[in-house]
Amino acid sequence: MKRPNGQVAEPPLKIATREELVYLLGEACEIEHGLMCEYLYAQFSLKRGLDEGLTPEQLSRIQAWEKTLIDVIKQEMLHLALATNILTAVGAAPHFERPNFPILSRWYPEGVQIALVPFGERALRHFMYLERPEGMALDDAEGFGALQHVRPLTVDDQPLIGEPEDWATVGHLYRGIAAGLDHLCDRYGEAAVFIGPPRAQAVTDIFEWPELLAITDLAAGQKAIEIIVEQGEGARGDWVKSHFGKFVGILEDFLAIQAVDPTFKPARPVDPAYVRLPPDVESGIVIEDRRTARVQDLNNAVYEVILQVLSRYYVHHGETDAELNTLARTAKHLMNWTMRKLGPVLTSLPIGPAQPGRTAGPTLEVVRPAFFILPHRQAAWKILKERLEALGDVASDLAADPQLGAVTEIAANLRGMAGDIAKHIEERAGAPAP
Repeated sequence: MKRPNGQVAEPPLKIATREELVYLLGEACEIEHGLMCEYLYAQFSLKRGLDEGLTPEQLSRIQAWEKTLIDVIKQEMLHLALATNILTAVGAAPHFERPNFPILSRWYPEGVQIALVPFGERALRHFMYLERPEGMALDDAEGFGALQHVRPLTVDDQPLIGEPEDWATVGHLYRGIAAGLDHLCDRYGEAAVFIGPPRAQAVTDIFEWPELLAITDLAAGQKAIEIIVEQGEGARGDWVKSHFGKFVGILEDFLAIQAVDPTFKPARPVDPAYVRLPPDVESGIVIEDRRTARVQDLNNAVYEVILQVLSRYYVHHGETDAELNTLARTAKHLMNWTMRKLGPVLTSLPIGPAQPGRTAGPTLEVVRPAFFILPHRQAAWKILKERLEALGDVASDLAADPQLGAVTEIAANLRGMAGDIAKHIEERAGAPAP
């Protein structure tokens, strides 16, 4: 429904129970996670050098856009961390699971779709739509028409379990969560709502986010929500510095360059390409090139280990401060030293003969059943060490290929992180670190 001024009316969400609050916080975590992956895909799709048909000026503009994308991606990581802090503060587990891409899910409102799109006008218009301020009337990019979902029956009684609600924008969702926190605190008192252990939250300085705060009361929860909404869509009526505003600026810059040179293409010819089609994805492109498939497999495995490390950080029990710092540092380095370097390698590789001229985009797959939360400390640390060592070995094998020399550093970093985990295991066992 539109208001007379052209804005879209966004009715308040109904959050009267902890179960509904946890359900919608879980959706918020999935949306932040999905947006982060969309932006990562767009970043990895960007061309990297003059040998890819660019002029020096065009390359300079692409590098500036990538810098902005990286800033937005880091803030999406912050938003996921803050939403997870709120989730654990009210007594729930961290939620890093989500559907695989493309997400055309009945769990979300019918206008919310998330897919992996290479950098360009279509991607930027889609990003603007997802980050648009509350009440703004804006169409999604071409090919993202709203799905028609079956509407659930409405009943007068309050449901006993969490259920989907119709939220129109990310800001609308978070304003509903904020109102829900207010309502539950008024009803039960803050001490009865914020029951999760503060230590089970991400607040370490290692993550380098000054806005990353522990959620121990209503004021902190509301402040976290304001940070998320203002960075994403902007303060009410002021979106210039928000994610939405940044995408508007990039789009205007891109269209201006394309007007001068209609042949300008800032992205590689990438498609999301699977090693094997996940059970929850109906159709997609499967990689034929064996080397490309191995790099894609490694990228997905690194992504899974990032989620395992983050999950262990949130659900830790018995870790020392030094061990928690190692978990935080490992998650950060896996993102910055491994995935950020491996993504552009992947997007330079061919899919195979059936897709001539096309290269493989990261699919960032979530394996079902999810293997993220490792609940037992001793086993968790051994699994993380085992995984990092195995991925380091695979990266070393790939680096032997002359065309994959960039993977050499990735292999060394993975083995170094495995060594950091191993030191703590050996310290626990009473053996000296090597």
